[in-house]
Formats: sequence, structure tokens, C-alpha cells
Amino acid sequence: MTAGTRPTAATSQDLAVTPLPVRRWRAGAWQDIVDNVAAEVPVALSYNSIPHVVMMATPLDLEDMGVGFTVSEGLVGDYSEVRDVALDVSSGDYELRLSVAGSRLGEMLDRRRNLTGRTGCGVCGAETVEDAIRKPPPVAEGGSTSREELVGALRRMRALQPLGALAGSLHAAAWVDWSGEVRLVREDVGRHNALDKVIGALLREGSDPAEGYLVVTSRASYEMVQKSATAGVALLAAVSAPTALAIRLAQDCGMTLVGFARRRQHVVYAHAGRLSD
Repeated sequence: MTAGTRPTAATSQDLAVTPLPVRRWRAGAWQDIVDNVAAEVPVALSYNSIPHVVMMATPLDLEDMGVGFTVSEGLVGDYSEVRDVALDVSSGDYELRLSVAGSRLGEMLDRRRNLTGRTGCGVCGAETVEDAIRKPPPVAEGGSTSREELVGALRRMRALQPLGALAGSLHAAAWVDWSGEVRLVREDVGRHNALDKVIGALLREGSDPAEGYLVVTSRASYEMVQKSATAGVALLAAVSAPTALAIRLAQDCGMTLVGFARRRQHVVYAHAGRLSD
């Protein structure tokens, strides 16, 4: 979407990628070409008509992001407390309007975050250390997959990233069932947003997060563990490295944490029992 273009009610792949004229140097010569660039727009989230936070995101699957953010940030106890989610673009801006159970509203006001959430931000607006490093609840026991099934899921996931194929510079998150079938993939310029989108999508379709695991194309920072465990997912695999705090949180909540998940290698940093040969 080019500057000044108003969003439409039906977000689409066209809004998520912007074609721009550029000059490219390749093979010893300049080329005038059109390059596809990922879009990044402010998205305001409000709860029961009360503004909460503004996130920078790719304008696709935003309703999924709103639900996933609400659950993964622990703003509600579980998805059943989310009453409705709607994307409003009537003003020319993106606003996600969510309604939650009345009993949660007071708690959310106490935690209200009015700072802009930058694309790569996991703690923007947190007022205390406890808010920033929230310990997730223990994940459910059980669930397992094999190394070969994980590798197969990684391979299939690459073919399910249309925005990444068009523009690059996007992260992806996938939900994979324990048999290795890639059930859902979502993309965004922000890794946290991609994760929230896939969490929201699986909840909105009525799937049980405990029946599979998450794969992300980014590093596994502590927020990614925090969000995944809060949503009820017991295994997180990342193609890049985890942080020490992410490993500690995974150990504490019983989550299996896999880093450097590649075709020829992987490293299990916490609770290796869910991943077999």
C-alpha cells in the first residue's frame, strides 16, 4: 500500500506488499526494476472501546493478530473470554476492536499500555519488570514428534510463505500438529506479530494448542517462549538461536525449546523428551 492509500475493509496480499521502482546494481550494470517491499502500518488495538496499544504490523490477518495478542499477553485467561474481534478501517486507519469479558476489563486498565509497539518490540510500554518478564503458566505434559517430522515441517513451511517469496523481510510462524502436518502459517514484518497471528488463527478455528507445536523463522527470545507457553503450546522450534532467558523460562514452564532448527541440525535447549529420533 503506497503512502496516502486508504485501507479497505478486506485486507489482502495486495495491501501487505508494495511494488516500488528501484535501481539495482547487478552483474556490473544498473537495472531499473520494480521491487516488492513488505508493508508496515500502525494498527490500534482497543478493548471494549478503550484504546490499549498501537502496534506496527503487516496489514494481513489482523483479526488473528488481535486475538493472538490478547491471549498470548495474558490479557484474558483464555480465548473463551474474547467476545468479539473486528477490523475497522472506516477512518482510513487500521483499528482492531476487541471486546472481552467484563471481569477482565478492570485488570486490563491497570496494565494499560499507551506506548507505540514497534515492529521488533516485545516489551514496549511495560511499566515494571514483572510486566515485562511475566512467567508463563506450566504447559501441559505430553505430545511428541520426531526429528524427521520436524525437518519435514520446516521444508513444507517454506513453501507456505507467499509474502516472503514476494518481498522478503518477513517473519513466519507455523502451527504444526504432532504428526508433522503444517496446519497454519502466518507472516508479518514483526516476529512477535507473526506468532500472535498464528496463535490467534488456531484459536479462532477451534483447535487445541496442546495438539501441536510452533515453528518460527526468527530467534527464540524470551517473549516468544512467553507467548507460546501462555497460549498453551508445549514445544517451540526456532530456526535461529534462543536467548538464555528464553531457555530459563522454557525450563521453568516445562516447554520443549529447539533452536537452530535446520535440515541437518537442531539443538534442544529444554525438555528434550518431546523430540525423538
